[in-house]
Amino acid sequence: MPISQEDRKIIRDLAARVADIARHPVQEERKQLWMRLNRLERVRPLIHVQAIAPDIWEELIPPSELRCVDAFCRGQELQLRRKIYCWENLQDDRVVDDIIVSPLVIRGDIANIGFGPRANIERSGARSGAHAYRTVIVAERDIEKINTTYQLSLDEAATENSYRLFCDLYDGVLRVEKRGRDFFWFAPMDTFITWRGIEQMFTDLLDRPKWVHEALERITTAWLNNLDQLEKLNALSLGNRNTMLGSGGYGWTDLLPQPDYDGTHVRLKDLWARAATQIFTEGISPEMHDEFAIQYEKRLLERFGFACYGCCEPLHRKVHVMRKIRNLRRVSMSPWVDIDVASAAVGRDFVYTHKPNPAILSMEQWHPELARAELRAALEKTRNNIVEVNLQDIHTVRNEPRRLAEWTRMAMELSEELA
Repeated sequence: MPISQEDRKIIRDLAARVADIARHPVQEERKQLWMRLNRLERVRPLIHVQAIAPDIWEELIPPSELRCVDAFCRGQELQLRRKIYCWENLQDDRVVDDIIVSPLVIRGDIANIGFGPRANIERSGARSGAHAYRTVIVAERDIEKINTTYQLSLDEAATENSYRLFCDLYDGVLRVEKRGRDFFWFAPMDTFITWRGIEQMFTDLLDRPKWVHEALERITTAWLNNLDQLEKLNALSLGNRNTMLGSGGYGWTDLLPQPDYDGTHVRLKDLWARAATQIFTEGISPEMHDEFAIQYEKRLLERFGFACYGCCEPLHRKVHVMRKIRNLRRVSMSPWVDIDVASAAVGRDFVYTHKPNPAILSMEQWHPELARAELRAALEKTRNNIVEVNLQDIHTVRNEPRRLAEWTRMAMELSEELA
């Protein structure tokens, strides 16, 4: 169905506003700050509010505010409105550029379709409620359900049709770029627990460690096969620009691609990647974290130019294990770390991603003075590190969007004060 003139005008008017924002001189200033940070230069702490959960966005931009009728256009409208909202309300260190991405259509990519049995998830029914993974890998032989030999293909016709649709909508307002995968996130153990179940997996580590290793080997092999095919298909795109690096930071860097890049064929070693084992709390020793996580993640991450590690797991006592990843560039320090220990362990060898506890914005009452005190204490303890602050995992601001704006303003003030 062709796009209506009404929808087209809505999108192009919003796109024109984004283009205007992208031309602001501050975008280049922020870009240079990220590039310096990623070179491990000491700059003021860079601030990023990663409000990505759908439920929080519904509080910031209610669905009733969307005006487009066509489903594709509504998706584009929401993306554009999010950029504009962040510019107008959350003046953090994100860069707004003038690019619209038209994704390559890749068939069989396990990042999209998965590569094992369908997870059996028991949900609470509450908005943003907890859920449990019920065992679907029951017998030891069931790990054979983990497919290591998926075949990928690039659907050139579908890619071109999609690109023409984007160009028709945005031509003359924003730049449309065909882009393949430009960032990867690996979590072999976290993937395994979605099939085995959390409690059973912890028992397996003690009762049948050899079998767990066999499962992790299959998962790793599946990913390596997937990566090799993406590289051969020329289905990768450079991630050294405005690529968000998962649990913290942006990919702006002049250190990638590698010096031997030919200008046309992007390799894995030209990109960023991240790994995490969020299910491994502090109760898992560094030695077990190394045995059941790092040794597999390392094989994946070292295919890339730069590696990031961690998400929500507490890693302050495991930095020495992460150092085994030769291309490690940034580490995520969650709200549950001992900041003094983490700061000393990281030093200036890596970017230190400080993640404030998002509950500070979700409590029944908003306490900005408490939020300021917590962030000040963290930034004072990490003054000798190379720091970015990534606020994420927010699921509600109690229908008070001003909380995010006030937090961001406060964080930017402290960043300048404690630079």
